[in-house]
Amino acid sequence: MNGVLNIFKPKGMTSFDVVREVKKVCKIKKVGHTGTLDPEATGVLPICIGKATKIIDYIMDSEKIYEVTFKLGIRTTTYDLEGEILEERDCSLLKDEEILNAINSFKGEYCQVPPMYSALKQNGVRLYELARKGIEVERPGRNITIYNIEDIKIDNPYISMKVTCSKGTYIRSLCFDIGERLGVYAAMTELCRLKTSRFSIDNSVNINELNTETLTQNLITIENALEEFDRIVVTNKFAKLLINGVNVFDSRFTKDTVIQNKLYRVYDEDNNLLGIGCKNNNGFKIEKLLIT
Repeated sequence: MNGVLNIFKPKGMTSFDVVREVKKVCKIKKVGHTGTLDPEATGVLPICIGKATKIIDYIMDSEKIYEVTFKLGIRTTTYDLEGEILEERDCSLLKDEEILNAINSFKGEYCQVPPMYSALKQNGVRLYELARKGIEVERPGRNITIYNIEDIKIDNPYISMKVTCSKGTYIRSLCFDIGERLGVYAAMTELCRLKTSRFSIDNSVNINELNTETLTQNLITIENALEEFDRIVVTNKFAKLLINGVNVFDSRFTKDTVIQNKLYRVYDEDNNLLGIGCKNNNGFKIEKLLIT
């Protein structure tokens, strides 16, 4: 069994809980998720089964859409309401225009510091393990991109909005940073991932409803899971070279237009999916072989 399940994760489950449940149903050990959702968050969590685990990174690298609610005037250890409250500030005098300006100032690329309560590792130790011991360490900022923030609703101290962002974005940190810019702090209260890559909440299956029948009905092929990548066809002569890991410089390897540093689904003339390929200064190469 190979493919991707577009799972809806409810509150109270970890991402690894979801993987464990899928393993029970599909009776396969090779199962992995495509990006951690916090236990109290809900939403889309694509699960890769069998050979589809090879494309986990490509799903994780895509942009994501979240719906989030946060509360102004509160600072916690975890940047959400699960943590200990460290400080509270009055935010009643803030005007809606000030709040909107602060939110919109984060559109585009910015250097985001991840929260201490996160699965990132420092010197081989996960940050949340240090945080649970009361240890806080300096975390290097990471460049992330906020592509869009829309559907902003302000009911001070509560704010809700929809965020489209890049891989690696911590929405908890975004809420904290908005509150810090306003000088009153903020903590996330609700989070739902609406979409990642081509996987939308509208066509997801709740993990609590997963059984052998719903698994079969909802399993997405590797090919369809990668449909957001443009397709190119290579001649069978060059297909053999590409399968063997050769960098191809000869422009006759395909009749399709190929843009440098862009990922493509690569097919041979017999319509077999060979893998994911990319052209750079060293020629065209398949970077992830998918053909069996």
